[in-house]
Amino acid sequence: MRGSLVLEVRDLRVRYGAVEAVKGLSFHVSRRAIVSLIGSNGAGKTTSLRALTGLVKPSGGEVRFENTSLIGLDPHQIVRLGIAHVPEGRRLFPKMTVLENLRLGAYLRADKTERASTLTMIYQHFPVLRERGRQLAGSLSGGEQQMLAIARALMSRPKLLLLDEPSMGLSPIMTAEIGKIIRQINALDVSIILVEQNAMLALTLASYGYVLTTGSLVMEGRADVLLQDEGVKKAYLGM
Repeated sequence: MRGSLVLEVRDLRVRYGAVEAVKGLSFHVSRRAIVSLIGSNGAGKTTSLRALTGLVKPSGGEVRFENTSLIGLDPHQIVRLGIAHVPEGRRLFPKMTVLENLRLGAYLRADKTERASTLTMIYQHFPVLRERGRQLAGSLSGGEQQMLAIARALMSRPKLLLLDEPSMGLSPIMTAEIGKIIRQINALDVSIILVEQNAMLALTLASYGYVLTTGSLVMEGRADVLLQDEGVKKAYLGM
């Protein structure tokens, strides 16, 4: 982990009725770091991200971003602070164009000049989106849709980017391309939380990893160390 803390999560708990989906989760993200959350389906990874961005309300615990509490804030307030979320399944507006989807990502930013410069930056990193600007988002390939989902989140110029299953449904070649893009984004001084079923991808990209099982943290450590752990290999890497 590098640098000062950008996010600190302490004893996070989330309930869906009688079911506690996240059970006292604690972790932190350093500035300019890529941190991965790995675990099987039902481990609480997606719920944890949704709690960080105000989409579900925690039943307990504390979440602080740059020393500001996120508990009780609405999603748009959290975006304004500098956190963007690329949800599982991309959640694009399929009947809107690529450019319209991108512009929606900057809806909280009033300065037209800044929005235009951000769009220029996006096109530098995602040239295919410039080519597809007038195309409906729903007509893009799976890989292009994932690029658009990530690019739309970047239009808010976040300090922390939450990526939920970015490789889902993608070919190995496109998965590798998304991995390169994640590294490029991180190099722009954006901290990243990466949730992935593809544990090999997650731990290869990350500097630090947390392993979740049924809502609880069961292991953490440097990503390169977790990659060599026999338990992690058997449970998540198919070895």
